[in-house]
This record gives sequence, C-alpha cells and structure tokens, in this order.
Amino acid sequence: MLNETRLLLLALVALAIWYIVRWTALERLPREPGTRRPSPVDLLIGFVFNFFDALGIGNFATTTAAFKFRRQPADEQVPGTLNVGYALPTIAEALIFIAAVNVEATTLISMIGSALLGASIGVGVVNKLPRRTIQVGMGVALLIAAGLLLATNLDLMPGGGSAVGLSGWRLVLAIAINFLLGALNTLGIGLYAPCLILCTLLGMSTLAAFPIMMGACAFLMPPAGVRFIRANRYSVRAALGLTLGGIPGVLVAAFVVKSLPLVWLRWLVVIVVTYAAVLMLLSARRLTGEAQSIRAES
Repeated sequence: MLNETRLLLLALVALAIWYIVRWTALERLPREPGTRRPSPVDLLIGFVFNFFDALGIGNFATTTAAFKFRRQPADEQVPGTLNVGYALPTIAEALIFIAAVNVEATTLISMIGSALLGASIGVGVVNKLPRRTIQVGMGVALLIAAGLLLATNLDLMPGGGSAVGLSGWRLVLAIAINFLLGALNTLGIGLYAPCLILCTLLGMSTLAAFPIMMGACAFLMPPAGVRFIRANRYSVRAALGLTLGGIPGVLVAAFVVKSLPLVWLRWLVVIVVTYAAVLMLLSARRLTGEAQSIRAES
C-alpha cells in the first residue's frame, strides 16, 4: 500500500477517535431515563440503510423516509440525526474501501480534498443560488448522465472503463466537479450518485469510485455532526441506532460489493442516479407548490 494511502487511513482513524471523544464530551445534557437507548427498530434502520449505502445507493433519503413513516424523530431533528448517526459508519466504509480497492493515490487524495474544499469554501457561493434552481439543475444533469450510462450499458456508445486513476484534463475536470459536489453535499444533495457517474463517465472503473465518494463523505460528516451535537439538534436514541446498527451493515455489504461483477455495478449506478434525479425534481416541485400556496394565501 502506498504511503499516501496509509496516511489517509491514519487520518480517518484519528478523525473517528476525535469524533467519539467530542460526542462523548458534548453529550452531557440531562435527559429522561431510557432516551439514550436505541430501540430494535433504530438498530434495524441503521443496519439496512448502511448496507445499501455501502453499495453506493446512499442512506439520507431512505432513512428520512423511514423517520417520516415512524413520525420520529421530530422533523427539525432529522438532519442532525443523520449527520451524527452516520458519521462513524461512513468512516468505516471509507477505511474498508480505501484499503481494499486499488485507486491511484493522486486521483484519490485530490478528489477527496476538492470535495472538502467545496464544503468549506464553495458552499458560500452555492448558498446564494435558489434551492429550487439547484435541485432542478442537478436533477436534469443526473437524468442526462443516467441516460449516457444506460446507452453505455446497452453498447450504444463507448464509456466507462477499467482505469483506477485519472490524469490530464480528466483529472482537472474531476477535481473541479467534486469541488462543486462537496458544496452541494452540505445543502443536503448527496455526493454518492453524482460522484459515481462522474468517475464512470471519465473512464474509471465503477468500483474505483467507491473509495473516492466514501472518503470524501467520511471527512465531511464528523465536523458537521459535532455542530449538531453542540446545538442539541438531534435525537440521541435514533443516532445511536444508526451508528451501532450501521457499522455491521457496512461490514456485511463490503463483501457483497467486492464480489459483484462490474457490469452489475454499472446497472446499479443507473438505478441510483435515476432515483436521485427523481427525488431532486420532486423536491423542486414541492417547493414550487409551497411557494404558490403562500402567494395565494397572501
């Protein structure tokens, strides 16, 4: 294993330790007895949706749907619960896939770094755009990308490949787009699906995209989680369920992903991207409807 990859893994371990220490130190508010103990359903949600997250499907949208169905936790606690509860399972994903999947170090580190810069710097620019504009733009872009990959899978056009790294203009383009994706991720637009499609369309192996997207999110989520913990804007019980149930789900899924043929992974990406695009456009439609209702009432 290259020295750069070893340093990346050590940084993730250090980040996990820091996060556990901060969570433990900040979680000192008095609570009613039993409110910190996750229920079997909380653990099941964490296991199932982290299993699918490790397959590249993502877990924010599906977990939010499960929370809405259960009517708990409260809506205002959902974003914090997701970031707090899924931080450690996401680090586990990154550790497994960075160690197990061969990706050229320059590509891996530069794309993770650009996503981090996007989250810390680019979000200031993206925040000035109307949320509906972002949702519609991303939804349409994802649908186009899914169509291109579908054509590739049907041998209607060349695409994809077996590369484990990028160079030249492809690497520059990947870094620039991942910068944007890092900023969009802070707005609740998942990084997994667009990062998968980006790497695939640039000629990389589909499996090689996993360490990149998981590594980026692993570095993004713990700092965000600490902010929610400090503000007490999350459900402790649900977050612990996502964490304690999620890590075993990641471990189980890791063996499935490593054994899947790449052609099936490419079909999985088509489904994932289409699903993400539909969710994005539906959210934009709901925002339009809400805005029209407000204008009608006024």
